[in-house]
Amino acid sequence: MAKKWISSLRGYILNLGRYMIVFQCIGKKSVWVVLLLVVFSVSALLTGCGSSTQAPAAKKTVIGLSISTLNNPFFVDLRDGAKAAADANGMELVVMDAQDDASKQLANIENLIQQKVSIIIINPVDSKAIVPAIEAANKANIPVITVDRSAAGGQVVSAIASDNVAGGKMAGQLIVDKLGGKGKLVELEGIPGSSAANDRGKGFNEAVKAATGLAVVAKQPADFDRAKGMKVMENILQANPEIHAVFAHNDEMALGAVEAIKAAKRTGITVVGFDATGDAVKAVNDGSLVATVAQKPKEMGKIAIETAKKVISKEKVDATIPVALELVVKK
Repeated sequence: MAKKWISSLRGYILNLGRYMIVFQCIGKKSVWVVLLLVVFSVSALLTGCGSSTQAPAAKKTVIGLSISTLNNPFFVDLRDGAKAAADANGMELVVMDAQDDASKQLANIENLIQQKVSIIIINPVDSKAIVPAIEAANKANIPVITVDRSAAGGQVVSAIASDNVAGGKMAGQLIVDKLGGKGKLVELEGIPGSSAANDRGKGFNEAVKAATGLAVVAKQPADFDRAKGMKVMENILQANPEIHAVFAHNDEMALGAVEAIKAAKRTGITVVGFDATGDAVKAVNDGSLVATVAQKPKEMGKIAIETAKKVISKEKVDATIPVALELVVKK
């Protein structure tokens, strides 16, 4: 490589000498011509040297991640797990926050399609409302993976989620055991239409129906939101002087319910959440929550990226990838 460079330099020096002879012949009025020739020669030399020693930078694989909301610690953890895995694999992750708005999520995914990302990972706000967005990605030949929540249609190469029905049953069975199969229950539901709300509610109700002495006296959506969970629970407490247990479809609503119960100075009410966020685990350890069903959002994010990498590489992936659950109680 050094010999080739020296040879090139020698040739350009000889050419420069020729230009100087021309300069003497044509006079000072044409000095700009010579200078221009010199610039071209040096530029060509530098360009030639650069092209022989430097390769163009490799283009990063870009992955789109559409999150239902980042106003929830569970999904912040999911995003962080995905980001860490993307960085470790030399990929670029573009994150879009739908803010729990199905129409905004559709617009976000259209944006990702316009960016021509290699693959889109979706955490749907609504399992049915997300279908047109998935179909648009299908039409653009961009593979789709769902994470934590499933979709009701469209072509999805892999669905990564915990078994929410099983998690709902775990929560319900704990309440059955705590109350000895007798008591009045409240169910705080997540966003209507989301697969997580549907599945967790299904599992919970299957468990408590098996105990004939239990009755769900109030069931109302609070949209997976802590403030809404608190407000809904305040209203339920006013309408029901006797409540023995609350199951909330996520920890944010459970923590809101705990605040409402404390404000109403009601005692002896078992509250169980779902997700095992940091605040919820702390509440379990201080006795405010009886339990929470632990998902692993960071692991979900990591698995989603690893699965995306396989899809991009044309490797076979499982249509469904389960993430383990466990019940967190006070130690």
